[in-house]
Amino acid sequence: MKRSLRRALWAGAVVAVTVAAVPVTTAFGAGTVTTTFTKAQDWGTGHETRVTVTNGSSATVTTWRIEFDLPSGTTISSAWDADVTSSGNHYVAVKKSWAGGIAPGASFSWGYNGSGAYKAPLNCTINGAACGGGTTPPTTTPPTTTPPTTTPPTTPPPTTPPPTTNPPNPGGKKVVGYFAEWGVYGRNYHVKNIQTSGSAAKLTHILYAFGNTTGGRCAIGDSYADYDKAYTAAESVDGVADTWDQPLRGSFNQLRKLKQLNPHLKVIWSFGGWTWSGGFTQAAQNPAAFAESCYNLVEDPRWADVFDGIDVDWEYPNACGLSCDSSGPNAFKNVISALRSKFGSSALVTAAITADGSNGGKIDATDYAGAIGNLNWLMPMTYDYFGAFAAQGPTAPHSPLTSYTGIPQQGFNSDAAIQKLKSKGVPANKLLLGIGFYGRGWTGVTQAAPGGSATGAAPGTYEAGIEDYKVLKNTCPATGTVAGTAYAKCGSNWWSYDTPSTINGKMTYANNQGLGGAFFWELSGDTSNGELIGAIKGGLG
Repeated sequence: MKRSLRRALWAGAVVAVTVAAVPVTTAFGAGTVTTTFTKAQDWGTGHETRVTVTNGSSATVTTWRIEFDLPSGTTISSAWDADVTSSGNHYVAVKKSWAGGIAPGASFSWGYNGSGAYKAPLNCTINGAACGGGTTPPTTTPPTTTPPTTTPPTTPPPTTPPPTTNPPNPGGKKVVGYFAEWGVYGRNYHVKNIQTSGSAAKLTHILYAFGNTTGGRCAIGDSYADYDKAYTAAESVDGVADTWDQPLRGSFNQLRKLKQLNPHLKVIWSFGGWTWSGGFTQAAQNPAAFAESCYNLVEDPRWADVFDGIDVDWEYPNACGLSCDSSGPNAFKNVISALRSKFGSSALVTAAITADGSNGGKIDATDYAGAIGNLNWLMPMTYDYFGAFAAQGPTAPHSPLTSYTGIPQQGFNSDAAIQKLKSKGVPANKLLLGIGFYGRGWTGVTQAAPGGSATGAAPGTYEAGIEDYKVLKNTCPATGTVAGTAYAKCGSNWWSYDTPSTINGKMTYANNQGLGGAFFWELSGDTSNGELIGAIKGGLG
């Protein structure tokens, strides 16, 4: 592969509306369970709401079901961390299967994006009891503690800029893209580019790559790029320059500003990668200590509002990457379990994993299915199957969707990985399909079709054998397709990469398989107007 807590920013005016103070049945113990709806953002044509269930009883709440109506003109377009269904304006929200119980004194938060201006819910019940107290559901009149729904809130307007777009993907498909911290150097790609390219409006999540795993602990990857680099007004997401004495600068502060402009957007801090996965071996020896260190870093008060969770990019548990790991098939599952326990049920915990679908390959080496209950989703890295790391070839597409006659290694294709993971018990909707925003290439090639010999890696702007799509589309346009991806021969150079057309085909596959969406490596490889991410979003529908 080429790659060297949820404590959301509830910015702007916040109106907390307590709509449930419910006597608890014997099953929940003595006390009350309280549900609070909080307006996180309201931009007129849409809004974001946070819903918190607090267990004030003396026993763990193992399940919950909230029913409520939304006033006319307000609908839910997408939700996270709860399963939400609707009939007309009546909504039912229930606990996710992966979410644990709520301990006495603890709370759990989920949220939703809605169309129209924020309006407080009506007729709310939790586990069948009246949200406003007592034993019967409330009437159609909101509880007296609820602000009027027919007039605007009296709190001051948000201090952050209004979002530039409505939240994407009403169907709930995830569009997840990596932002590489080192891109701010030679590539001159900054968080602002995510906004100006139109990509922020199409993304649901950004993975910030990478944090380090040195010594079995989470650690900063590049402190200057992460939180110290000063941005001028022209470079900044919102046109406001950094000052020498502000508490947070760098990409972290720019991501904070990006989220303020795009309230639907979540950011996850990814740890490991090809270069920094060695520390996971030691982490597996004491998962609780590792999780503690990661939580303390991600939730550092300077940037806790920036990140919505943690991503594990371990290359590879119980197998070999840059270094070899022999922690056993349960190590990954144990690390993920510790992270979920520490970060809590409302944080995003995700993982990028091998896409080796061969018999006895890297997927078979680890119990990924055993970890899925504690993960929001898995991202098999369905790219980098073939490349000039085999200098003499044979030439082959680095991201084939399916097998094809002459493929150098059986099981090295996207479909093989997806089917193997599904067969092991990983739900399809917790799998995202991986897309590379770059190509891999050889030189010294005489044969146009795949399978030719080569003499080495084709020249690349930053690394031999690798080139961004935004360059290849002009310097070596695709001349053919194989196994659902594209290739091109230009002089003696041979490249394979995905185009908007082949991505559209891959998204059709993702939809047909019931996958949860797609992810890609990485943002700076796309064109300045976001051709490839546009193909992903458009293809997922």
